[in-house]
Amino acid sequence: MPDEKAESAPLREVVGVFADADTLEAATEELFASGFEREMISLLAGEKAIVEKLGHRYQRIEELEDDLAAPRIEYQSKENLAATKTALLGSFVSIGAVAAAGAIFASGGALLPTLGSGVIGAEVGGFLSGVLGDLIDERRTSYVQEQLNHGGLLLFVRIADRGEETVAKEILMKHSGRDVHAHALPIGSP
Repeated sequence: MPDEKAESAPLREVVGVFADADTLEAATEELFASGFEREMISLLAGEKAIVEKLGHRYQRIEELEDDLAAPRIEYQSKENLAATKTALLGSFVSIGAVAAAGAIFASGGALLPTLGSGVIGAEVGGFLSGVLGDLIDERRTSYVQEQLNHGGLLLFVRIADRGEETVAKEILMKHSGRDVHAHALPIGSP
């Protein structure tokens, strides 16, 4: 029979504010190494999403630390973003090469002397991938700067029990997190 106490215990999360992306990244790496799952870790969403959901702007990040309605985004590590960019590169290079090969086939081979167009197609695909990769980098940089302008990067770590709460708090403080604390979440929170 399931433990009724565990079922009725309020969900909790640990919150911390980081002064830069590097210390936040180091804290999340240690959280992952300590057994916390990716879906347990989130960041405050961008200002536009906050205004849309809450109906107002905020001046300081501290205003939203304990606002349970504040929108969140999934945490993405630098490695995860690099993998996304690599996947884009491969996709666009392949698409460019296949498109060039399709043009040769559609021409009934008349374009066969331009076999090098597969390389050109791959280069165009690589260029498009590079542009999208730069866009991803710009969006991340813009997001980080926007958050820092309001006082820091706000990290949320969902916890299952008091033991995880203690570990999460220690990790966030070890990596220079400030205002580290826990709060209850409403029952039924995802």
